[in-house]
Amino acid sequence: MTATETERDPGLQPERTRLAWRRTTLSCAVAAVLAIRQVLHAGGGASSAIAVALAALVFLAFLRLAHLRMVRLGAARPAAMPAGVALAAAGCTIALAVFGAAVLR
Repeated sequence: MTATETERDPGLQPERTRLAWRRTTLSCAVAAVLAIRQVLHAGGGASSAIAVALAALVFLAFLRLAHLRMVRLGAARPAAMPAGVALAAAGCTIALAVFGAAVLR
């Protein structure tokens, strides 16, 4: 490694990115809790309960992806997010929206 690579000062960009991932996971958690509340109070039936269960699984998958990304941002020179991880995160977001719509139906 050269002197510039070891003395790199990334500034606050990695911290801002970590905070953005945390805000995103928090908003997903709030959406999941609201979906569970909707099913419990409105009694949506079996299809709504299945949608909430699937949403919880998708949330856990998204939480894992976010955690891995936040850990990788701790490196001195964090690598770019692989395309597969980015597609998985986008897929989790879309799946949460679909399951949320199914609960409200």
